[in-house]
Amino acid sequence: MTEPASSSGVNRNLPPWARRAILAILGGVAALYYLRGVLEALRPLLIVLLVSFFLSFALEPAVNRLERIGMRRGLSTALVMFVLVGALGAFGVQVGNLLADQVTEFSENVPDYLSDVDDWLEDTLGVENATADLRADYDTGALASWLGDVADDLARFGSTVVNLLFQLFTVGLFTFYLVAEGPKLRRLVCSFVAERHQRHVLEVWDLAIEKTGGYILSRSVLAVVSSLIHWAAFQVIGLPSALALALWVGIMSQFVPVVGTFIAGALPLVISLLNEPADGLWVIAVIAVYQQVENYIFAPRVTAHTMQLHVAVAFGSVIAGSAVLGVVGALLALPAAATIQAVIAAEAERHEVAEHLQEASSLRRGHGERPADSEKLQSELSPEAEEN
Repeated sequence: MTEPASSSGVNRNLPPWARRAILAILGGVAALYYLRGVLEALRPLLIVLLVSFFLSFALEPAVNRLERIGMRRGLSTALVMFVLVGALGAFGVQVGNLLADQVTEFSENVPDYLSDVDDWLEDTLGVENATADLRADYDTGALASWLGDVADDLARFGSTVVNLLFQLFTVGLFTFYLVAEGPKLRRLVCSFVAERHQRHVLEVWDLAIEKTGGYILSRSVLAVVSSLIHWAAFQVIGLPSALALALWVGIMSQFVPVVGTFIAGALPLVISLLNEPADGLWVIAVIAVYQQVENYIFAPRVTAHTMQLHVAVAFGSVIAGSAVLGVVGALLALPAAATIQAVIAAEAERHEVAEHLQEASSLRRGHGERPADSEKLQSELSPEAEEN
């Protein structure tokens, strides 16, 4: 018996392969949608692992040096991480005390600031008692009550703070084991790779350690130099807590990509304006002059031996990292870009440049000729024409 056909004689039933293809496509779409949900749920863990790998690459050169002088690897890892946590803690204490002192001083000097604003507006624009309402609120304690309400609101972020501390602890734990068990981890990874590819895996791993360690080393050296110079300059200007401000400028300008310089200069500028507005001009001058000295003298000499990365590549990698992973991606973009660049440079096949074609192209551009009109010129500059 034949299958029923339509009145036009065309069989409208789908063939079996079409049904299977439709079901496979629908199943694939459903699987991709489910996988997307899984990746979204695991995104915090993946970011923690990525940051841990970055820190392990950065700390491993120091751990390897301590291991070479006879210290056990686990103890070396603990010592290096202890020094890192201590340095970050000291920086946080210095900057925290600075901010606390400045906020307290600002709160105590609010009446003087409002009076100065009134005097300036009256002398310059003829506006009288422009801040009378603000002074009345301050005198009646309304401002203190508002600050208390803000403090109550901030207390609600306790869960966020706990979550952040938990993530930091998780990053530290992963980092410790990645560094302490680094050789074993590389051996485990290589055991899943064919012997002919193990060399490439180890080379890429070593390049990542070298470039990340070079990035941290170069940034640390520049941060120390920047902190010392700004400390001396802020002492001469007479800024309060000159050491804390100098550490802020040095660390933020070196370890925060692209906008780090602006963030670093904002804090000392605001504090100088609150204490003595004329000092703000000196702060701007010091930061601007130092940036030029660093860009043209210090940075090229330091990064030439640690991490060579073109400015355009660095800027583009920061934008890409920020778009993919936010702040974490921006911080990890530079060492990642340096590692990728090094791997491409080491593995990519290079060819000799045909100089006669380069010369022909240069002459063609100089004469304003189009490619179609320059065949005669190229033939004259070809090796066969030179031999004749």
